[in-house]
Amino acid sequence: MRMVWLTLLAGVTLVACSTNEKQIRSSTEIPFTVQSTLPHDPKAFTQGLLIHRGELYESTGQDSSWIGIVDIGSGKATRKVVLDNKYFGEGIAVLNNKVYQLTWKNKNGFIYSMPDFKKIGEFSYKGEGWGLTTDGRHLIMSNGTEEITFLDSASLKPVRTLTVKHDGVAVSDLNELEYVDGSLYANIWQTNLVARIELETGEVTGFLDLTELSQQARRVNPNADVLNGIAWHPATKTMLVTGKFWPYLFVLKLK
Repeated sequence: MRMVWLTLLAGVTLVACSTNEKQIRSSTEIPFTVQSTLPHDPKAFTQGLLIHRGELYESTGQDSSWIGIVDIGSGKATRKVVLDNKYFGEGIAVLNNKVYQLTWKNKNGFIYSMPDFKKIGEFSYKGEGWGLTTDGRHLIMSNGTEEITFLDSASLKPVRTLTVKHDGVAVSDLNELEYVDGSLYANIWQTNLVARIELETGEVTGFLDLTELSQQARRVNPNADVLNGIAWHPATKTMLVTGKFWPYLFVLKLK
């Protein structure tokens, strides 16, 4: 797998600049252990993942996009709401006892009450919607570029934009997001990497390389797609990760 870095230098777009994932490991790889493996619905095209009050929430995309609460014993959603077919579901976040959900190209987000998933509002944004999380004050969203946008929790309007870089080079294709103890973790689309981002500067301070987990998922389900899905469990200080059509959720302990 290769990761494509896109940057602007002296007004010229540099496209053919690829960095092999192995080159990252020497200085910036974040070590981890796999504590356990849980079942995951292999039909779920995962877009967002989070844990709230001990329950696992998931959102999916493609033809039958849904958000719901997942039973960790079976990996299936026990309570969910399905979007209209014209919407491609994306990331989710829980803030102020509400669930917020992005859609991909509709420039439209939805707000649901908890725990019944009754739709109580909508909001709009520029560009595409990809990943979503919260620092407890703002909603934080990605749009598939190197930019991260902070939204005011009341007006849902942008209040800050952060450009993510590694060694001075913009890191694009940021997807699913998770806020963890002052840092932001982001899947880099079409790679097996999760970037840890410093929220003051936008600098990437480390990478989780989940290549072995991706290979394990594909051995069980050849249709398994890319890594996507990060959920932090604050009580146990563990991170759950999965991917689109993956048969497993992996519980990681970061060292």
